Amino acid sequence: MKLSLPFGLFSGREEPPKETIPGKALLWLIAAFAVLLVPQWDRLPVWLIAACVVLAGWRWLAQIGRVGLPGRWLRTGIMLILMAVYIATVQGRFTVDTAASFFVLAVGLKWLETRSARDFYVLFFILVYLATVNFLFRQDILWALVNFAAIALLLVGLQTINAPDLPNAIGRGWKRLGLLMLKTLPVVILLFVFFPRMAPLWSVPMVSGQARSGISDTMRPGDISNLAQSSERAFRVTFGGDAPDYRDRYWRGLILDRLDGETWRQGDSERFFRPGRVAIDGGVGDLEPNQYDVLLEPTDQRWAFALDGSEAVSDNVVEAEQNLFRFRRPADSSVRYRMALGNVAASSAVQGLSPLEQRRYLQLPAQGNPRARELAQQLGSQLSPEQTVMELMRRFREQEYFYTLRPPAMPEDGIDALLFDEKRGFCAHYAGAATFVFRAAGIPARVVVGYQGGDAGANNEYYIVRQYDAHAWVEVWLEGRGWVRVDPTAAIAPSRIESGLRDAMADEGSFLENELISPQRYSDLQVLQWASLQLDRINYQWQRWVVGYQGQSQMDLMSRLLGGVGMKELGYLTAGIVGLALLVAGLVSALGMKRGARQDAFRRVVSSWHRFCEQAGVPVRAGETPEALAQRLSRAVPAVSESARVFARAVNNHYYSASSAPASADDTRRLKRLLRTMKRQRRNGPEPVPEIRTPPNE
Repeated sequence: MKLSLPFGLFSGREEPPKETIPGKALLWLIAAFAVLLVPQWDRLPVWLIAACVVLAGWRWLAQIGRVGLPGRWLRTGIMLILMAVYIATVQGRFTVDTAASFFVLAVGLKWLETRSARDFYVLFFILVYLATVNFLFRQDILWALVNFAAIALLLVGLQTINAPDLPNAIGRGWKRLGLLMLKTLPVVILLFVFFPRMAPLWSVPMVSGQARSGISDTMRPGDISNLAQSSERAFRVTFGGDAPDYRDRYWRGLILDRLDGETWRQGDSERFFRPGRVAIDGGVGDLEPNQYDVLLEPTDQRWAFALDGSEAVSDNVVEAEQNLFRFRRPADSSVRYRMALGNVAASSAVQGLSPLEQRRYLQLPAQGNPRARELAQQLGSQLSPEQTVMELMRRFREQEYFYTLRPPAMPEDGIDALLFDEKRGFCAHYAGAATFVFRAAGIPARVVVGYQGGDAGANNEYYIVRQYDAHAWVEVWLEGRGWVRVDPTAAIAPSRIESGLRDAMADEGSFLENELISPQRYSDLQVLQWASLQLDRINYQWQRWVVGYQGQSQMDLMSRLLGGVGMKELGYLTAGIVGLALLVAGLVSALGMKRGARQDAFRRVVSSWHRFCEQAGVPVRAGETPEALAQRLSRAVPAVSESARVFARAVNNHYYSASSAPASADDTRRLKRLLRTMKRQRRNGPEPVPEIRTPPNE
């Protein structure tokens, strides 16, 4: 039973044109659209994905005759409703992310007006563009393969619409696509390597406003403990020489120096940097023994992470105050930058702190946590600043303080409750409490937020720092020494600093307890760990040498391969490669045409038949099979019906049967006689059809 929607209430149902899209071709197009939506499943709103599924499904149901396509007014109404929902969802934000979402909505609406072959071609090119949009948000090799698979489906669909009735069209389409890829792949690789990589004149920020996993510029007591339940990558590091010991890998990100109730914040806005594009490639040749490369995952933030005492080597990071490093614009895509370790003496250690800085690093709320203040005054009145620091660390080390991913909810005076009652917390709890005590004792102190540690990747080629390595510690100001790192976690849970969070939480069993499918959770499964590291290694090399293959990387490679090749020489080389490829393609095509003209007289007879059909008022359609053409010719000229059927069967068997072979001279002569018979039949009426022997149709 067929369903029919009441489109007549609006404008009457629009009947599809006579030359509709073949069902097989449309199915390939819909399949490609479904695959292209997969990389965006966590970025697009649920309603938008559902709308795209419904619209594409509606088009397929119309194709098989279950429903009708909507008329103009109904299409307009659907469009206005979906756009209203989109505007309400966006809420005035306009970014590349929201623009890409709107583009997906437009593609979904396009299905309702895809009726003819021309519409198919339009949607084909739109979906190819959608595949390129996906690369803005997903650049891992897995998602690249998904996009390539969708493009392959589109190309098979393109072949299907041009020859929908060919025997074994799907198999032939995939075979032809594979051969084309093999032919063009060498040229694509050469152009990728040698085509000059020039920076764009301008770039559009990709920042979407959506939260990403990672540290932020505020710290509440439970923030980092929540982050520690994520195994997402924060960044990868490659060292030119020996990597520092695990306990020395403190990756500084930002300073929090103002306490607002229970929340630590940045006290002053950071120094202004001229906005600009973030170069995603900061590699500059071989790594020196004291250098290291960082490949940072997108954060939508401006801060870069570096070891203490580092200097910037690449020019895509800028040194800020307090030995921190910043990008000129939020890192909205993966960024590679290079740093160098050195003996960088802090200038403030010689100059001392200004009165403004003294007030900044001694700031505390006027009231709250009286027991912590009393402890600080007691220590400060009896001991020197350095002894006060050591005494508080001794207290953490010797008393029964516990490091836990399941800290209790703290009351209003949370620092008092942590230090004297609960004695259970995570790094953010202890770092905030220690900073409070030091300041109350008159010692300038600040909270530092970043990461600590990092596990070795495959074959120890690089190190992976994950979100569960997020950490907070303290820096105190000591006269004559400057800023000194003090980490309460090292006193309470030394295993966290020496070997990582997994070991520190082994007894509690809380490591990644909410990530049931994370490979990092199952450290005892060696095969799973090995597979995870190998996959990460592939992605790492893909990011470095394919996604991150930019100007500096290209010039570095060219200097190694060709010696002293500049941008001008690369241009000449690229032009030569393109010219050579075109020349080879032209020669191959010319030889093929010449060989075909010399060897295939059979084809000339078929061309004569096509001209006969056109003279009879039956134009030949692109991709039409001989039998389909013979049927249309029989309806137009009934007298040639039997001759046309025999002729078409002979042509079909010659070109498309599994046992096809070059036509003999006798076969060609018989086909010519049959064509002459059709011409006489058109003039004089039916006559006996000469017999033509053909191999059985496969």
